[in-house]
Amino acid sequence: MSNEVTSAPRIPPRWFVRLAWQVHRGLYRASGGRLGLRRPKGHRWGMMRLTTTGRRTGCEHSVIVAYVEDGADLVTLAMNGWAQGHPSWWLNLRLHPEATVDLVDEDSRTVRAHAAQGVEHDRLWARWRDYDARLDDYAALRTTETPVVVLERWDEPAHH
Repeated sequence: MSNEVTSAPRIPPRWFVRLAWQVHRGLYRASGGRLGLRRPKGHRWGMMRLTTTGRRTGCEHSVIVAYVEDGADLVTLAMNGWAQGHPSWWLNLRLHPEATVDLVDEDSRTVRAHAAQGVEHDRLWARWRDYDARLDDYAALRTTETPVVVLERWDEPAHH
């Protein structure tokens, strides 16, 4: 039996998280997309650029989010940096589920988003746990459930 005491995970102050996001997006833009994204590898999640349609403005909004692959699908967590509430990109996707993702060394891909439910949710949450052993501890810091978002490849219907 272990006497090891684990403490609650620490999250940096919100201002620091937001600054890190801004720097990351700036690095991506300044490098013309050459820096800032990566593929998942081993037990390291990847980073993709996700472009959604704003629910209020109808304008495109881009963020860089972590993801893992599940077959041909991309899976991310709508965690808002482990802060309360849902991130804007997820609120946008709930209204306009079609989006675009940019991955390292690949052309842009059109996707359609949905929140994993039931068995799919449990399987994909467990998959994320392989990448972060403290996932449940971080999620417990939020009063709202963290949606598991599945981005399926989507070929837009041809307009006649």
